[in-house]
Amino acid sequence: MMRLAYALAWLVAAPLALVRLAWRARRQPGYLAHLAERFGGGPPAPDVPRIWVHAVSVGETRAAAPLVAALARRYPGHRILVTHMTPTGRAVGGELFGDTVERAWLPYDLGFAVRRFLARYRPQLGIVLETEIWPRLLEECARANIPVALANARLSERSARRYARFPSLTGWALGNLAGIAAQTEADARRFTELGAREVTVTGNVKFDLEVPDAMVELGADFRARFGIDRPVWVAGSTREGEEALLLDAFAALDAPDALLVIVPRHPQRFDAVAALAAGRGFEVARRSEQRDVPASVRVLVGDSMGEMLAYYAAADVVVVGGSLLAFGGQNLIEACALGRPVIVGPHTYNFEEASAGAIAAGAALRAGDAAEALRLAALLAGDATRRGAMGEKARAFVQAHRGAVDRLMAWLGPRLRPRAAR
Repeated sequence: MMRLAYALAWLVAAPLALVRLAWRARRQPGYLAHLAERFGGGPPAPDVPRIWVHAVSVGETRAAAPLVAALARRYPGHRILVTHMTPTGRAVGGELFGDTVERAWLPYDLGFAVRRFLARYRPQLGIVLETEIWPRLLEECARANIPVALANARLSERSARRYARFPSLTGWALGNLAGIAAQTEADARRFTELGAREVTVTGNVKFDLEVPDAMVELGADFRARFGIDRPVWVAGSTREGEEALLLDAFAALDAPDALLVIVPRHPQRFDAVAALAAGRGFEVARRSEQRDVPASVRVLVGDSMGEMLAYYAAADVVVVGGSLLAFGGQNLIEACALGRPVIVGPHTYNFEEASAGAIAAGAALRAGDAAEALRLAALLAGDATRRGAMGEKARAFVQAHRGAVDRLMAWLGPRLRPRAAR
C-alpha cells in the first residue's frame, strides 16, 4: 500500500512539477532545457562501462569535484555520468568538468522514468552525494543489480526527525542502498537509528578541495579592481532575506572605507540584490561590469557563477551565507582552504561539525546575527595580526581533515560490480 500510495502521489505531482519548472524557467530558462531527461528520455548513450554520480545542485557539484577526479584516475576505462536537479548545479558541473564527463538531469521518481534512465545509461555503480534519497530510484537500481551508495552523507537532527515520521517510506529507501559513507560519527549514528545498514564514516570530501591556480589569479585581479588598500568583506552564497539584513547592518556601521561584496547563491536573484542595495542609498557595482571599483562604491554584487573561490581569495574576511537565517549554512571550508578568517551565523546545521571544528581551531567566529557578523568583520579588518593568525589556523584546520576522498574510494571499490557480472 505504501508503494502504491507513493506511486499515485508522483502521478499527481508530475503535472504540477512541470508547471513549477515552467514557472522557474521565467528566471532560469535552464529548467526547461533537456526536458525529456526529467522522464528518463534523451538520445541513446554509448554502451560502455559507466559510473554514475548524482550531485543535486551547486554545493554537491563542487563537493563532487575531487571524487570525480579520483574516479577518473582509478577507473580510466569508465565514463562518468554526473546528474543534477537544478540548472545552477548543471552549469557549475559544466564549468568544473567540461566534456570529461556526461551530464544529465536525474529523472523524477516515477517508475517508468527511472527504468528508462537506467536502461539508457546502464551504470555499474551509483554514488549519490549527501542526502538525496529517492525510494523508487533506489528500488529500481536494486532490481537491476546496480549498487547505489550514499556518499559524503550527512543527516542533521532536524532531517532525522522528519525521516523518522515516515518509517515505512524511510525503511524502503534505505533498505535498497548498498551502503552509506557518512561525513561524521553523528551522521552515521542518525542513519543507523533510522534502520540503515552498512554505515561507515569516511569524512567530508569538501576538505579535499584543491584550489585551482586560476581562481587564485582571478582573486588577485578582483582585489586589484576592488582596491588593494580598502577592507573587503565577502558575504558568500547568501540566501533570500539575508542580504537585506547585511545591508541594513552595513549602513549602520561606521566603516566608510569598507567594500561589502555580496554573492547571492542563486543567480536569478542578482538583480533583486542589486536593487536592494541601491534602494538603501548605496552606490552599487556588479562583477559583470568588469571595471575598477571606485572608492565611492560601497557594495558590489558578485553576479557570476563558478567564481566563489576567487571572491574568497580577494577577501580580508568572509561571512558565510545561509547561516544568518535558518537555512543551515553554506560551505565554510572553501574560505578556510584559502586562509581567510570566517564568520558564521547561528544556523550551521548543514556544516555542524565543520563549523564547530573551525571555531574550536580559532579559524572562525560565531555571530548571533548579521549586525554582529559585520561588527566582527570590522574588528578583524582593523587587526591585521589577528586576521593573519586566523588565516593560518584556517589552512591548518582544512589540512588536518583531508583524506576523505581516499577513504571513500577504498570503501567504494568492492561495491563496483564488474561489467560481465551484470
